[in-house]
Amino acid sequence: MGTDDHELNHGAIGNGQVLALVSPSTRIEWLCLPRFDSPSVFGWLLDRTVGGVWGFQGADGQWRESQMEYVRNTNVLRTRVEAPDGVYDLFDYAPRVPAGLGMDAPLEIHRLVLPVTGNPTLRIHFDPRPDYGRAAVELVPTDGGLEVYGGAHRLYLRTNVPATYVLNRQPVRVDHGRYFVLSCGRPCELNSVASMEHVMEMTVRGWRAWVKTCALPSFAAGAVLRSALCLKLHTFGDTGAVIAAATTSIPEALGTERTWDYRYCWLRDAAFTVEALRRLSHLAEGEAFVRFLRDVAEAGPLQPVYGIGGERDLAEEQLAHLEGFAGTKPVRVGNSACTQTQHDVMGEMVLCLESVLTDPRIVVDQPEGLLRLVEELVEKAMEASKTHDTGIWEFRTLPKFYTFSQVQCWVAAHRGAEFARAFGRPDLGERWLAWAGPFRERILREAYNESLGFFTQALNGEHADASNLLLPTLGFIDAKDPRFVRTVRAYERLLVKKGVMLRYQHPDDFGETTTAFSICSFWWVEALAMIGELDRAADLFQQLLSYANPLGLFSEDIDPESGRLLGNFPQAYTHVGLIHAAITLGELRDARGTSFRAWS
Repeated sequence: MGTDDHELNHGAIGNGQVLALVSPSTRIEWLCLPRFDSPSVFGWLLDRTVGGVWGFQGADGQWRESQMEYVRNTNVLRTRVEAPDGVYDLFDYAPRVPAGLGMDAPLEIHRLVLPVTGNPTLRIHFDPRPDYGRAAVELVPTDGGLEVYGGAHRLYLRTNVPATYVLNRQPVRVDHGRYFVLSCGRPCELNSVASMEHVMEMTVRGWRAWVKTCALPSFAAGAVLRSALCLKLHTFGDTGAVIAAATTSIPEALGTERTWDYRYCWLRDAAFTVEALRRLSHLAEGEAFVRFLRDVAEAGPLQPVYGIGGERDLAEEQLAHLEGFAGTKPVRVGNSACTQTQHDVMGEMVLCLESVLTDPRIVVDQPEGLLRLVEELVEKAMEASKTHDTGIWEFRTLPKFYTFSQVQCWVAAHRGAEFARAFGRPDLGERWLAWAGPFRERILREAYNESLGFFTQALNGEHADASNLLLPTLGFIDAKDPRFVRTVRAYERLLVKKGVMLRYQHPDDFGETTTAFSICSFWWVEALAMIGELDRAADLFQQLLSYANPLGLFSEDIDPESGRLLGNFPQAYTHVGLIHAAITLGELRDARGTSFRAWS
């Protein structure tokens, strides 16, 4: 694809403190500092005039589309740039260096250029535009680089290229290694190619050490591993928050108002992410998120989404000065979902707490406080089940008794009872189960429409909703139950378009939906596997992998007509769906066969 195309073919780099998107043309097109949800420094994705960008052009001043790949089993990117005068490799990464039992992860982006053949020449296009391109910027030469004035935080570029060459974009010969470090708040102390190479080597080792502890499924292990590495980039080391995506305002569909800011921690998405990593044998992320959950729960009533520092007020505003991705406006920052009522949140939090804290590998300190939190969540869920909410899809003007939310209220009581028993309060568990039994029967009566032959989006409703494909995984209904099997069949007829599944088909707050929410197709895979259609599920899974970008990353949405990735990117939720589908499918295929995992 050409460099002028608006395509999500980027690689993501990060270390739990920073997260940047790099295009195959060597451009860093998205970077927010000093946090994931801070104003952008490079925002080319949303505006190619004022957004800001950092990359390397040819001697002729042109961008070159190049071959980009991850260094195996890492989040370090290598881009091989071929020019008429030679070839060089560009390594992009955020340092993540093992240090005792932890990691040294500074607020830095490292770029290392190494010659391969010939005498390649490049021009450095360094154009930071802090505060979403609104700040007045001054680049000041310093000893060993540049200082960036403008915006709320001082930035520093350290390099062995003379500052005047960077400022004037003069051609630079890559006859030896060239290094660049962008840091926030303080200058980087590295001052040689050798020291950069050492940090990169240690970063590679750190990622590979993390990868070695992944318990991978027997099916699609490579795709699962890349998804796990992607999810790790979405975890904020300081607080344990997990963001939904790196970006804001990449539209669900071009030319529509469906542009949202996903750089925050949705409790729902985070809980699903934690469970996906736990199934891969990574528990530290779950422990960290539980700490985040306790902190926000103690600060006030739970809400669907928070800032990554636990901020509650995410006031939504529009940035009119930015042209938007592929010209699609508005560009939004903040998210009004923080004020919504979403009753499924309590169930997902109880699921997360029960799953993580009853894992025998976890040692729980102060269980009394956690039990009080679970008790509060369950009681709130039981009360919330009596009122409307905005649902998992965050409808802004359509409050109802949504089936998925109602089921999650049941989940809170059902799984809360297991938690209570595990932590010495069987009396609580018995009371919650006494409520959960009749409530489940009511949901089954009112959510399943006999005449339509499927579970509906809302109680006593008529619309299909892909979130209901999760009902067996939540323990609400057996996957072989005829009502669920008929639901899968009906959804294939009603929601599948060109081989991918939409969330729903009816008009919402913004009209008709035209793109497929990527995770829904992986829910479809998992549903097929659970009802026993393993070969068909495996074929569908492989078809879905073809929609990933060349680096194996997914966004929020897929355009069924073009196959194009749309929506915020990379989307943690989609990679969660991929992981769960692959694990479930692998386990069921293993059980069907006569081979065993040992030595097989």
